[in-house]
Amino acid sequence: MTSAAIYGCAGHRLTEAERAFFAQTRPWGFILFRRNIDTPQQVRALTQELRAAVGDPEAPILIDQEGGRVQRMGPPHWPKYPPGAAYLKAANDLDGARELARLGARLMAHDLREVGITVDLLPVLDVPAPGAHDIIGDRAYAEDPAVVGLLGRAAAEGLLAGGVLPCIKHMPGHGRAFADSHKALPTVHADFETLDGWDFAPFKALSDMPLAMTAHIVFTAIDGKRPATQSKKAVRTMREHLGFSGLILTDDLSMQALSGDLGQRAHRSLKAGCDVVLHCNADLAEMQAVAQATGRLKGKARARAEAALARVVRAPEPLDPVAAHERFFKAMGGRMDVAKGPDVGEAQA
Repeated sequence: MTSAAIYGCAGHRLTEAERAFFAQTRPWGFILFRRNIDTPQQVRALTQELRAAVGDPEAPILIDQEGGRVQRMGPPHWPKYPPGAAYLKAANDLDGARELARLGARLMAHDLREVGITVDLLPVLDVPAPGAHDIIGDRAYAEDPAVVGLLGRAAAEGLLAGGVLPCIKHMPGHGRAFADSHKALPTVHADFETLDGWDFAPFKALSDMPLAMTAHIVFTAIDGKRPATQSKKAVRTMREHLGFSGLILTDDLSMQALSGDLGQRAHRSLKAGCDVVLHCNADLAEMQAVAQATGRLKGKARARAEAALARVVRAPEPLDPVAAHERFFKAMGGRMDVAKGPDVGEAQA
């Protein structure tokens, strides 16, 4: 039976130990990073290997392909895409920015689907607050919740049209954090009304999306003791107040914002109501600990997973990739290589 987990792998091809582990534990899906990327032919072979290991030709394979600082596939084989903030800067108006965000995501979907990747951890719906840590920074589409929602939906629609599932992140919002959750546990002290009008707004606007990723952040207005990933109160807020009915997956369990061993982290996240846990760094001992604490995907979580995969279109929207890339690059006005703020490395998902 499929387990409620997503794992990474170490290199360009599977090791025998990885193949045996995946065959035994049968994770719901996999995630790729730069360490797994070489040529299109190699990535295609790897995605086929991963699916063969679990005996599921439809097993979802995820990647962080945002553009800017977070782009796992890039030159020389794939274009360098802009960060989220570049769309509004390149366009004359909001409608133009929406068209560019959709086109950029449609092109990314083309790149991903060509090599067998079916989920992009995009759009970023976080809205930066003044003075917050710049781990989000220009990854955000704008500094206005309504605009973030509009451009986030455009990106999601571009991915869906290309046969790739979007995953909204980092629910219920990472833009107010004053620390990088890769390295420490951020605590947000804003009251619920403030959060609702700012941080939550884009997630409410895209509550119909198939997948969402949690934030490893304590929101004292919801639960002063536990990060959202491991808080029943926070997950209930996502379901009932934000209206999200899709599959909820954790951000990477190996990030330093979480405490306890990997088994404890997985258990607490699933107990809180997350549907699937995500472990990214391909450390086999850590993955084994996660597997021991992770049961099979069943009940409502399984139904949500099946509903998410049913959103993958079998025939993507027609696209001339050469002409579309040329049009996109020209419209972006040479802003393809803009990337401000700290590099977001392998742990980020």
